[in-house]
Amino acid sequence: MAYSNASEAWPASPRAVPSGDFLTGCGASGEEIRHFDWGATSLGPIEGWPISLKTTVSLVLSSKQPMCFWWGRELLKFYNDAYVPMLGQRAGKALGRPFQEVWADVWDDVVPFVRSALSGEATWMEDMPLTMQRNGYPEETYWTFSYSPLYGDDGAIEGLLNIVTETTQAVADRAALLVAYERAQEHIRERAAHESELKLLNQELVHRMKNTLAMTQSIVTQSLRGSESITDAIATVTARIGALSKAQDILTGSLRSAAGFEEIVSAALVPHRDRDDRFIISGVPIYLTAQQALGLSLAIHELATNATKYGALSLPEGRIEIRWSVGENGAFSFEWVEIGGPPVTAPERRGFGSRLTERIISAIFSGEGRMGFEPTGLTFRLAGRLDTSPDVSS
Repeated sequence: MAYSNASEAWPASPRAVPSGDFLTGCGASGEEIRHFDWGATSLGPIEGWPISLKTTVSLVLSSKQPMCFWWGRELLKFYNDAYVPMLGQRAGKALGRPFQEVWADVWDDVVPFVRSALSGEATWMEDMPLTMQRNGYPEETYWTFSYSPLYGDDGAIEGLLNIVTETTQAVADRAALLVAYERAQEHIRERAAHESELKLLNQELVHRMKNTLAMTQSIVTQSLRGSESITDAIATVTARIGALSKAQDILTGSLRSAAGFEEIVSAALVPHRDRDDRFIISGVPIYLTAQQALGLSLAIHELATNATKYGALSLPEGRIEIRWSVGENGAFSFEWVEIGGPPVTAPERRGFGSRLTERIISAIFSGEGRMGFEPTGLTFRLAGRLDTSPDVSS
């Protein structure tokens, strides 16, 4: 229904209170005021109160907004029904008592606002923290409130009005929401990082797969070309791919893109280690990229296979010294030295194993590898460089 002017918004029969009884219909707090012994206070009996005080009481008690006010030199307390829950255990003991007595625990915190209102200047605070003892224990609370001056019949300030909302739960909810938001943001960041890592992992797997397939193709082609029979070719291909597989196990077993040098060497020698002193291994801890790890594994396999057939591992007293060292800027050296085997002579025909060990591994390590056919046994020495990709130490 539309109203053409404000006068039409008035009800046909406005509510009226009995003459002189301004507490009628003012709820439980109004009845508490009615039955309080005001004669024992500086305000005296209700009948003698000034119009301004009665008007303020009626205004506050008729509001559904939590409100209270303090009146007189002692700042005696009044409040409405909506304000009562804020009193806690002080409910029933606060009416008509001085401000400083009722709220002794927060008096020092709010007295600047009290003085401001009593000086004629209203104040406003939002989510002000106050530590209260209203329920018998220290309680962190938050309040949004205003203090406004109250004027007596003669125009002088006689007290102050407090319109208040407790925001303790709202502040806690906002803090919880902020924590939840930060956790959600962290989850989003972690998910983005995970997706980035997954993308890099997929790229690494594709790259590694291509390298592995290329190396496998070369192994199969060269082994078939250099074998005298299908049986020999199958055995050779199976052994070489097995060595490749062991290196892959080391790299993929823990989802790494790099492997320890000694770990690769030890894994490649497992089939040939028939006693503890067969191999003397020494070197500093270093890591190899996937490509270098696969190449080293195949080279060790070829050297060990050759030693088993013709070199130091073909005799019970034979042994092999394996050592490596690292210089500046990724430069390193690797040595394979056979001792105690049968006399060694350079072969007339160099097979794929020799080419793999010397040429291919040299290329993978960006260096030079040479086999030596010494009277004391075969040697292989490689001078190269370690790959300095950022994932080497991962």
